[in-house]
Parts: sequence; structure tokens; C-alpha cells
Amino acid sequence: MPDAATDALKTLETEGLAELRACADEAALRAWNTKYFGDKGLMKAAFGKIGGVPKDQRAAYGQEANRVKLALESAHQIKLAEEKEKKLQASLTANPLDVTLPGRFRPRGRLHPATQILRQISGIFADMGFQVYRTREVETDAMNFEALNMPAHHPARDMWDTFFTTTPGVLLRTHTSPGQIHVMRETHPKPIRVILPGMCYRNEAISTRSEIQFHQVEGLAIGAGITMADLKGTITAFARRMFGPERQVRIRSSYFPFTEPSIEVDIDWPKEDPNRDRLTKGTGWLEIMGAGMVHPHVLRAGGYDPAEVTGFAFGMGPQRMLMLRHAVDDIRLFWQNDLRFLRQF
Repeated sequence: MPDAATDALKTLETEGLAELRACADEAALRAWNTKYFGDKGLMKAAFGKIGGVPKDQRAAYGQEANRVKLALESAHQIKLAEEKEKKLQASLTANPLDVTLPGRFRPRGRLHPATQILRQISGIFADMGFQVYRTREVETDAMNFEALNMPAHHPARDMWDTFFTTTPGVLLRTHTSPGQIHVMRETHPKPIRVILPGMCYRNEAISTRSEIQFHQVEGLAIGAGITMADLKGTITAFARRMFGPERQVRIRSSYFPFTEPSIEVDIDWPKEDPNRDRLTKGTGWLEIMGAGMVHPHVLRAGGYDPAEVTGFAFGMGPQRMLMLRHAVDDIRLFWQNDLRFLRQF
């Protein structure tokens, strides 16, 4: 190896180590690293000179250059670690750490109140032998209306303000009732006892009492000999589990196209609740769901013979129940994700 090349590498190593020892902080170390190992650094220039070394001495020159490179890199890492340790010690001295202090509180996530009430409802009906069945939110007109005893142009369709898609006959379900047809067709001819929770969509003006999307929980029981007494017993058991064992249930006649007879269910609201008059409009009774015996046309649409089996169905709004239980005046609060509101649950 030529002496000049050897001397140049040794000088590079000596000067590099000397400058490294003189570095007083991390900023100086970064500048040193750029000078020696940057894109235009001295080590890159040293490797670039290998082409000028005689062919028989290039391997030896390259080995020496690599040795110098590794030596400088190792020294830099040691110096950098020393500076970081110095900086840490200085920080600990200036700001001593009290290990006896309690740790910082890390807030825990919570279930959304809508999820909480859905789980509670599902748990109550699971204790009564109901299974949870989920169906799709995008439905056909045939399943959302026609199979539920509402043929085209039936006036009862006006009860639901429907979101239609650009595909003819396809819409966002307006209620969870289409799930009745799905579960009947899948389960036929066996008996059924299910609840069908899910999201529904209606093209309504958003206000304190209505939203364009909301949860519903549908219930369906089909079998031989099921009567209105079974429906009343199921509803009463649910109401007392959900709202308190002393609750009384009132049944009123109503109309739904897919049940016959149809009813609406009220519960008496506690007299000691200061919101009682506002919630019940002074009557003392509060509506919690609609229900009825499954219409024969719906049973046929699901594949069952109404001469052999009967059934009951009901539908309720979980968000409405939350509003009633906690005196919430605005349904929109459940969708605004305001942590000040959600943390109360």
C-alpha cells in the first residue's frame, strides 16, 4: 500500500477521534457525524480514492479504510451514549423524580349507552329462552313491506318515511320486522323464539325526539298453541326486569299491518319521579312498545301454516328506553359523541 494513502487514512482516523473527543453535546456529535459519514463526508471521499490505488494494493487499502470506518463509528456510538447519559443525569438532578408519587390516571374506555341497553335487553330475553338473530340493514321492498302484509300502494306504508336507493326495489330497512321473514324461512318448520336487534333508518326531520337512524329490538315467537296470554306474560316479565318489579303493564288496542290483533304496551311510571308528568303527559302511563299476534299472511310469507301454528311479535326502541330511564330530553345526544354526556353512563 502506498505510504501516502496509508498516512491519509491514519491522519483521518487520528483527526476524527480528536474532534470526537472535543464534542461537548449531541448537536456537536451530529455535526461530526455529518462531516465524516454524510453524503459528502470524509469517509466517503476516502473510499472514493480506492480507484487511484494500484490494483494489487486495492484490497489492502479497502481493508484499512473499513477498519478506520468501524473505529470511528464505534467511537461515535460510545461518545453518543455518554452524552445521553450525561443529559439524563443532568435532567434527574434538575428535576428529581419522586417515585412515591401515584401514577397518572389513564381514562378507560366505556361502552356506548346504546350498546349497554342493547346488552341488557338481550340478557333479559336470553334468560327467557330467546336467541339473538341479526339480519341485514339493506333490504328489498318485498321483504320490508310486501312480505309484512303491505303490498304496493298500501296506505300503511306511509307510516314509514323510507330511504330508497338508486337500485329499484332496494332500500334501507325502516324497521327490524323484515328479520321476521328471514328467520322464519331459515327456521321453518321448527318453533321460533328470537329477538332481532339492529339499526333502522327513516327519512324524518331530526329533532329532540326523532333521528334518521335508531336502534330497534324486534321479538318473535312462533309455535303451536301460542296465544295473547303468552305475549302478555313475556312483556310483563320483561318490563318488570327492565324497569322494576313493581311495574304494572297496560295494554291498548292498536294497528300494525303485520299483526292481528295489534296492541301497544304501557307501563305505569313511578309517582316519585319528578319527570313523571312530563314523560307521561300527565297520564301516569308510558308507552314502551308495540306488539301483537303475527298476521296469518306474514306466517304464510315465512313458510308457516297459520292453521297449525300461531305466534306473537313485538318491537321496542332502546334509545327511547334510555331517555325514559335517565330523563334525557334530546335523542341527538346519543349520536354527538360528547364525552361529557357519555361519561354519565
